[in-house]
Formats: sequence, C-alpha cells, structure tokens
Amino acid sequence: MLSKHDSIQRDRLEMITLDQLVPSNHLVRKMEAAIDFSFIYDLVKEMYSEVGRPSIDPVILVKLTFIQYTFGIRSMRKTIEEIETNMAYRWFLGYGFHDKVPHFSTFGKNYERRFKDTDLFEQIFYRILMIAADRKLISAEHVFVDSKHVKASANKTKFEKKMVRKETRAYQGRLQDEINQDRENHGKKPFPPDKFDKNETKEIKESTTDSESGYYVKDKRTKQFAYSFHAAADRNGFVLGTIVTPGNTHGSKVLEPLIDQVIEKVGKPEAVAADAAYKTPAITNYLFNKEILPALPYTRPRTKEGFFRKHDYVYDEHFDCYLCPSGELLTYSTTNKEGYREYKLPKHICATCPSLSRCTESKDYQKVVTRHIWQTHVEEADHLRHHQDVKPIYAKRKETIERVFADAKEKHGMRWATLRGLKKLSMQAMLTFAAMNIKKMANWTWKGPKMA
Repeated sequence: MLSKHDSIQRDRLEMITLDQLVPSNHLVRKMEAAIDFSFIYDLVKEMYSEVGRPSIDPVILVKLTFIQYTFGIRSMRKTIEEIETNMAYRWFLGYGFHDKVPHFSTFGKNYERRFKDTDLFEQIFYRILMIAADRKLISAEHVFVDSKHVKASANKTKFEKKMVRKETRAYQGRLQDEINQDRENHGKKPFPPDKFDKNETKEIKESTTDSESGYYVKDKRTKQFAYSFHAAADRNGFVLGTIVTPGNTHGSKVLEPLIDQVIEKVGKPEAVAADAAYKTPAITNYLFNKEILPALPYTRPRTKEGFFRKHDYVYDEHFDCYLCPSGELLTYSTTNKEGYREYKLPKHICATCPSLSRCTESKDYQKVVTRHIWQTHVEEADHLRHHQDVKPIYAKRKETIERVFADAKEKHGMRWATLRGLKKLSMQAMLTFAAMNIKKMANWTWKGPKMA
C-alpha cells in the first residue's frame, strides 16, 4: 500500500537533548570515552597570555582538527560547515544546539600566532601514543617502516630550475671513518677531509607555489610536486613515529632518524621490517649495530640482460678477492669515497677473455667488481630472511604499515595536501596519525553505553 509521509512534522516543537541525537555507538562517543583531552591545557598554557580577551578553548581548537582528520574532511572550511549541522560533531566539541561555531579561519590564525614554531602537535601525538601504551595496546617489539608520496598543493608546470648543494646523509660521518680505516687496512693512504667535504651540487625543480615540496618522478605519467610521509607502525597498526620530507627525498635516507625517534619515545624494537627500497648497506649496518634484526625481502639482480650477474663472481672473504666465471682472480685495487672496494683484473687478461662480451662494455677492456665495506651486513640480512622467526615478521608488513597508509589515503584525507610548507604538512601528518591511533584505541576499548 502506498503511503505518504507528513512533512508537517518538520515544524513540530519537541523537547529533546543533544545527547539523545547522537547514536550510542557513534565513533565520537568512543573517542570521548577513550581520551581525556584536558591534557592539552598543560601543553599550551605557556602559549597564552594572562591578559586580554578570553580565547577560544584550545581543546576545542585541537578537537576541530581531530574531526577533520578522523572523518577525512578536505578542509577546515568544510569541517566548520559540517559541524554547524552535524549533532554528533557538536556533541564531541561540547556545543549545544544554538552555540556559535568558530569561524573556519580561527584555527589558522591561532596556528600562526601560537602554534607555528612549537612542537605542540608532536607532543599531542606522543601523549596519545603513551595513553595507548599504558593500556597495553602497543606491541612495539616489531616495527614496520614505509613511506608514501602525498601530492602537494602546487602546479607541476610552475617551477624554477636551481642548483643546490647535495644533502649530507645521516650516516656520512660513520661511513667516512670506516672508509679511511678500510684503506689503511689495505695499505692505502686515508682520504683527507676535503676529499669528502666537496660542495657537490645538483639541479632541481623548485615549485614557485610551494617551494618546500620536492619534484617526484615515478614513471612517464607520474611527475608532480609532492611530500613524502615516512612512518613506523607496530604489529597492531598503531603509528609509533612519523617524519615528513620533500617528495624527492628517498625513504632509505629517513629510516635511521625515524627508528631513532621510535627508540627514544617508545623503546628499542627487536626487529624492523621494510620493503626492498630500504635494503641498503647503510641501513643494514645501522640495524645490526643497534642489535635490531632486519626483516627485508629478496631483491632481484639489476644486471643488464645477457651479462653475468653479480653472484656469478664469487667472493673469497679469506683472500679478499673475487673469482670470475672464467676462473681468473680479481684482486683489491682501492676503496673509493662512496665506500665501495674495487676489484680488478689486469687489462691484458680481460682483453683476451672469450667471455668479455658477457662481462663488461668497458672501452679499456677491464672488468671492475665493486663491494661495499658494509656488504656483509646486506648478506647477513639476506640469510636472515629465510629464518623461521624473521620470515613471518616481513609477511606482517602488508597488514600493518601498508594498511596504515591505505587507510590514511582512503579514509583520512592523506591523498592530497591541502596545506603548504613542511611545517604545516608535518602538523597534518602528526594529527592524522594521532587521529588514527585514537580511532583504533577508541574502538578497541569501547565497552558500550552505560545502562541506567
């Protein structure tokens, strides 16, 4: 039977509380039950004056951002529009039916005047993480690391080309000391300091819209200005630390400071799992020196088709030499400033070798095999990946850190940057991952509504 709803119901006067309009199992109820946000007052008290007009409650300012990043709202302007009509959001902020919602520019003005050059958002992130740890929700013995590119709010066709100095790698000092020690062990003179300290430059594209973003090229189609969000997560999917860099910074350069951050704030993990991009001599050396097990994947040889692969040249650790496929010995020649030992054969031997065309394209007919001074750590990591305790750790990566970034992009607005500048993007990363941690903690600790 066809029925029609009476629209006169719209004008009916009813007595109702805001609390009755919020479903009993709504996420905002779970969040409010999981976290006492009053800790924010202690973090911001030094940022406010004792005189002047009363400010907007700083807890409300922070809660506004949590609404935005928890529910994936694309901007603060849109967030304020949603709060004006969404009773659950009003309830979460502590507003009534007729309370005036702050203007969308309020948070931006407070950021510029109070929060811009502080570590407030980092403190909020770690305070929430510590609350989760106190409730035994964090399981940080295994840490999973990855990074994702987030498209910057910048036109990829508007840029200037600039020459800039190459950035120093985090492990550069440690590497230089070991290079000189290795050269001395082989009877070579150590490099003088100026050999390493040369001001090497490179040409980059700098956006005229957001100069702190980096030009990122993935393939012929994907060329854009972007930021890289680097994060570490535990086996339960809680984010333990994050760092934001320009999009042209490789993830392997950030693992060391990221793990140092996790060790300082959470504790030293037993193992770190990452994808093939992180399988470098520097990273494996760092992890073994920290007594942390690397859980890294198999990487295919990158040799040109039709040529001998690196493993066809057998390394003899005792005599420190390589045996080539033709049975000749490649002996140590030098250790270069990049940390690679060079092993060579006399030119006249290579020139008459029947396998020369499969060995090298060198114009002087000399094959050079290189081996990093930390290569033994990479080989040890390769052996460990078959170990019964390490193999399942790497297998867990797709369920942890990859899931974190997938959810961040699909549900929490991390696919595109709506802000500009490294500091603001760092704020976005901290608040987004803090919101995801709160959401997970809220769902795990929720016991349902209390019955009267």
